[in-house]
Amino acid sequence: MKRIAFLSVFFLFSAGLAFSQADLQPAAMVELIRKEPITVRQLRAEVDKMEKTVGRTLNKAERSEVLDAMVNERLVLQAAERDKVTVTANEINKQIDDIRMQLAQVLGRNPTDAELNSAIREQTGLEMPAFREQVRRGLILQKYIMTKKENLFKNIAPPTEREITDMYNLTRSQLVRPDTVRFSMIQVPFGNDNAARTRARQEIDRLAREIGTNPSKFDEVVLRGQAPNSGFMAGDGGYLPLNLEAAQVVGQEFITVARSLKQGEVSKVIEGRPGFQIIKITETYSQKNLELDDIFQPGSSVTVRQFIRNGLMQRKQGEVVEQATKEIFDELRAVRGAVEIRERNFAW
Repeated sequence: MKRIAFLSVFFLFSAGLAFSQADLQPAAMVELIRKEPITVRQLRAEVDKMEKTVGRTLNKAERSEVLDAMVNERLVLQAAERDKVTVTANEINKQIDDIRMQLAQVLGRNPTDAELNSAIREQTGLEMPAFREQVRRGLILQKYIMTKKENLFKNIAPPTEREITDMYNLTRSQLVRPDTVRFSMIQVPFGNDNAARTRARQEIDRLAREIGTNPSKFDEVVLRGQAPNSGFMAGDGGYLPLNLEAAQVVGQEFITVARSLKQGEVSKVIEGRPGFQIIKITETYSQKNLELDDIFQPGSSVTVRQFIRNGLMQRKQGEVVEQATKEIFDELRAVRGAVEIRERNFAW
C-alpha cells in the first residue's frame, strides 16, 4: 500500500512538472538584437484576457492572431532599442495625468493616488507599476512607427471642401442640437446612512430658505460653497442637453426641473443622484438643425464645418497609422531569423 501511495504521488508530481515545463516552452522566438522567447504561459495569459473581453473561447486562428500581436510588439521594441528610440518618464507621466484628469471629471474633484490606482486596476487588471510599463511600451511603439514612417504622416492631405460638404449631407439628419441649458449648482452630498442623509436634507433646506427665488442670493451662496470646509459644493455645472441620455446620468427630475426654468430662475430642491441640489439656469438654447457654419456645441468655438473637417482628418490619420504599422511589422518580420513560430508547442 505504501508503494502504491508513493507511486501515486510520484506520478501526480511528474504530471504537474510536465505541465509546468510545457508552459515554459516557447510559442515563438523573436530575435533582432537578442533572443526573446514568448512562452506558452505568456500566450495563454494573453488569450485568457482576450477571451474574458469577448466573452467566448478563441479558436485556433484567433489564438494565432494573439501570438502575432505579441511577436509584433516585441519586434518593434527590439527595433526601437536598436535604433535608440526611447520615451522619457515625463512622457509616461503625462499619459497617466491624462487619465487622472478624466477621473477628476467623473468625480468632480482631483482623485487621490489610491483612487487612481483603484480605477486603473478595475479597468486593466494591472497594478500601477505594471500599468506604467504597459504605457511605456505603447508609447515606444507609437514613437517608433511615427519616426520611421514620418513621410507617410507628412503627406496626409487635409479634407477638401467637397469632402466636408458630402459628409455634412450624409449626416445632417444627425446634426441636431437638442434643447440645452447651462446651469450653476449648489449640492449637498448624501451620506451613506439615514442620519447623514437627514443632515444633508436639513442643510439644503436651510440654504433653500436663505435663497428663496432670489438669483443674487443664489450667487452669494455659490461663492460661499467654493470656500474650503463650506460643507457643500457649488459652481458652474456646464452645459446639459435636455434629452434621454442626459436623464440617464442626472435623473429625470433634474431634467424636468431644468426644462421648466427660464434663464436666471432658481429651482426648488432637487433630489439628485449624488445629493440634494439647487440650480439656476444661466443660458438656454433651443433645439436646432445645425448648418455648416453653426457652432457645433454650446460653450465651444468649433463650427460644424470644423468638426466634420477634424473627423475626416482623424479618419485619414487612422488609415495612415494602419498602413504605417503594417509596413513596419512586415519589414521587421522579413529580417532573416527575426521570428520563429513554434506552433507544435501551443496546439491546445
